[in-house]
Amino acid sequence: MLKPKSLLLLMFALVMAFTTACSSGGGTTASEKEPEAPANDVQLTEDQPGWQVDTSPITFDWYINFAWFPSKWGEDITSQYVTEKTGVNINFIVPAGNEAEKMNTMIASGSLPDFITLGWYEDAVKKMIEGDLVLPLNELAEQYDPYFFKATDPAKVSWYTQEDGNIYGYPNASSSPKDYEKFGDNITSNQTFLVRKDMYEAIGSPDMRTPEGFLKALEDAKKMFPEVNGQPLIPLGLHDFHDKGNSSLEGYLQNFLAIPYDENGQLFDRITHPDYVKWLKTLRQANEKGLLSKDIFVDKRPQMEEKIAQGRYFAMLFQRSDMAAQQNVLYANDPNSVYIAVDGPANSNLDQPTLSGPSISGWTVTLISKDVKDKARAIRFLSYLISEEGQRDTYLGKKGVTWDTIDGKDQFLPEIAELLNSDRSTFDKEYGASHTFWMMMDNNMTVDWAPPAVEPFKQMEDWTRGKAQSFSQFDLIDPDGSSEEGIINDKVLIEWGKALPKLLLASSEAEFDKIWGDFLAKRDSLGYAKVQEYRQKKYEENVQKLEEFLQ
Repeated sequence: MLKPKSLLLLMFALVMAFTTACSSGGGTTASEKEPEAPANDVQLTEDQPGWQVDTSPITFDWYINFAWFPSKWGEDITSQYVTEKTGVNINFIVPAGNEAEKMNTMIASGSLPDFITLGWYEDAVKKMIEGDLVLPLNELAEQYDPYFFKATDPAKVSWYTQEDGNIYGYPNASSSPKDYEKFGDNITSNQTFLVRKDMYEAIGSPDMRTPEGFLKALEDAKKMFPEVNGQPLIPLGLHDFHDKGNSSLEGYLQNFLAIPYDENGQLFDRITHPDYVKWLKTLRQANEKGLLSKDIFVDKRPQMEEKIAQGRYFAMLFQRSDMAAQQNVLYANDPNSVYIAVDGPANSNLDQPTLSGPSISGWTVTLISKDVKDKARAIRFLSYLISEEGQRDTYLGKKGVTWDTIDGKDQFLPEIAELLNSDRSTFDKEYGASHTFWMMMDNNMTVDWAPPAVEPFKQMEDWTRGKAQSFSQFDLIDPDGSSEEGIINDKVLIEWGKALPKLLLASSEAEFDKIWGDFLAKRDSLGYAKVQEYRQKKYEENVQKLEEFLQ
């Protein structure tokens, strides 16, 4: 049996012989000749990386549904190297404003860029699949690149396989149940409660786990440090408010309070837990005492990043990985002015938080549009990025330039690692490695190449060890936005988005109770029970799926 490489050489020889015969007058005439089969029709095996068949130049448009994504392909050593190796160039498209509006506009037009990356939790994922706007990755792989099935994780493929038997999107930053068994406490969480180190120590490193301790710490910080470089201190920072809420005050806060997602196999309505309501009331008190800046209700990511770099927040309920560049700025100015993770809001029993670790759903999914300019090159490039080779290339960059094998380990050259730890923004622009291009990142695979964490990041990362849990069984349980339950759920979330800031800004606890009661009544009147019934069914299916993966 001919090996694939021998088969390719034989096919090439036959084509050359056929071409020679035609040009010398033998065989069919040019007008009668069948068109030549493109290289994309080459039959490959699961062991052959398909991208190697064709490395001619091609540019794909890749939409990233995050307005803050700053990187450009081709301006750094890593992306230049990947293009040089594979022939693939990327034109990133990033929304200028509201991501959901941009995504919905593209879907309504019926035309999408070649690749699309967005949060797996976005309703647009289902809209694209049900609108036949994206291609089944498994079918593309069967036709053009069986290597996809070797490069991907069967558990993740199974998790994302739809009812029609097809998989349309593949995740990044995903951890399966077996990953949790394998990596244990090495798995960390991004969810942190942060305080500015010098201010926190100056007010006596107080215990902020109770409402009383929390409020006193904010008061003391504001009293001792009313200004930061001539600008008002912001006692508490949160993720940005949007039309459906604020993630710091939902999953983050609930996880810090160790509020269960389920009880005895039944989904738990987390927002009704007494400890959660108590902490929302604590934040209302904070506002009443002048401890919630108006900035936190209006600022978006760029404004927040600027203020983090200025060290204007005392405390933050925020994800640590999203402020690496700003931490470096603070560390360079004064190592004591950085943010550190401490024990934050806790439940009445002061239980340890149950923080969200990477789930099997990951963070984002990447899909291939039906309008993709070259199906074969697209699936082959996706397989390459997912594979160990692609992970090494996009994480470490170019051998001899950004990394080498040192003491038997593939790792960054010392000067490259130094820049990564001291100036993340410059590192990204010059070298583009270490998940600068995170669309297909596999954190579990790249951990072997990562330099050990150093300050000002190590303390924050280490604080989460042993607290991270997988909540995979609660992913992908929300109804499709076009279904009856999905429409109800969307209306409920919009009502919540209106109610949440009002609760914090309420002038009294009585007003808080009225807003809270009105929201719950509105939620019930919209038919929220149907949503919970749908979610319960999906949750039970997920539990069964995950049990299969562990066998």
